[in-house]
Amino acid sequence: MRTSLFYLPSVGSKKEMEEGMVGLRPELYQQMLKELSEQAKLADEAGYDSISFTEHHFHVEGFEMSNNPILLDLFVGMQTKNIRVGQLGIVLPANNPIRVAEDIAMLDHMTGGRACAGFARGYQRRWVDIMAQQTHGIHGASPHQHDEIDAANRAAFEECFTIIKKCWTEDLLSYQGKYWNVPPGETPWDIDFTNKYGAGIENGVVKQVGVVPKPLQKPHPEIFQPFASSERSVRWCAAEGATAVLPPLHPKLEERLIDAYQEVSGKPRGQGIGILRDIVIADSDEEALQLWTDSGRYCSEQWFAPFHFGEGMLDPDTGEDNFAHENYLDMGYALVGTVDTVCRQMEALTKRLPVNWIFGWAYNGLLPHDKLMRTLELYATKVMPKFG
Repeated sequence: MRTSLFYLPSVGSKKEMEEGMVGLRPELYQQMLKELSEQAKLADEAGYDSISFTEHHFHVEGFEMSNNPILLDLFVGMQTKNIRVGQLGIVLPANNPIRVAEDIAMLDHMTGGRACAGFARGYQRRWVDIMAQQTHGIHGASPHQHDEIDAANRAAFEECFTIIKKCWTEDLLSYQGKYWNVPPGETPWDIDFTNKYGAGIENGVVKQVGVVPKPLQKPHPEIFQPFASSERSVRWCAAEGATAVLPPLHPKLEERLIDAYQEVSGKPRGQGIGILRDIVIADSDEEALQLWTDSGRYCSEQWFAPFHFGEGMLDPDTGEDNFAHENYLDMGYALVGTVDTVCRQMEALTKRLPVNWIFGWAYNGLLPHDKLMRTLELYATKVMPKFG
């Protein structure tokens, strides 16, 4: 089993966040970077597979202050030797796909081939609507939203992804789509050096461009889509060879999505699927539960619930909230407790689902640094060896 780490990342403790406007405090961002550095070095030495960061903007509240995950990747990559670095994920409808392809290729070279590539659709309208305003009016689309806004968001996402893969795998790029055209029209370029030693020019007009550098990894870095919770998204991942990272979902929905991925990909059941799980390990179950209440549960209830993430726990057949929430921990929907308790939760999880990749949610800031370091160490030394 592979274990990766997923960071929001956030600044400030629960108390500091509730004082308000914590994102404006540069000393807390500096503290976050210092602690992240120590956590990443520990994870690198302990054998975690990768570490990834989300993309969000304008989060003055302190959650998810990760406006440039590729810069955070490079920050971590320059201080580590083995752990891979990536994004969960870059929001494609709010970005220039050629720029994304270039930046990840550069990251791959600068880290010696340790880059991952994670792409998301974008669900927070406060920032997606602003950052994507020049991309033909694309808006954020909430999880489980199915309307014209969602359809346009998905179309833009898939077009951007197609362009990125072409940038990485084709010597010269030309593309005519709904949102992007390469070239955008009759663009003049009559440079003798290009005519002799370049390509893509016909009669002094640009017909193709060469996007460079290409990634160090061939054909390209491993690709992920976070928070995949619809059958359409999972089938898209399977068709494109991307790893679908599922958030906690109703047992019926989990099974259906895993089956859908297998049906499209033809791979063994569970391969190509990762799952997100909170991980908090302490010396007693009571301590771990309190730490989780102030970190993972707090973030979920205060920040993610308003974006309808909880709807994934509803029965997909009836829409009812009939899931046995009292068994949430026992079934491995969060890994919280002592080492022995977490191992039991892992056993229950692996018996229920064909799990071979866990993305552990690292609630830095909300989970005190020393407690997060302890969690990372105990999981790596006491839990991971028992599960591959």
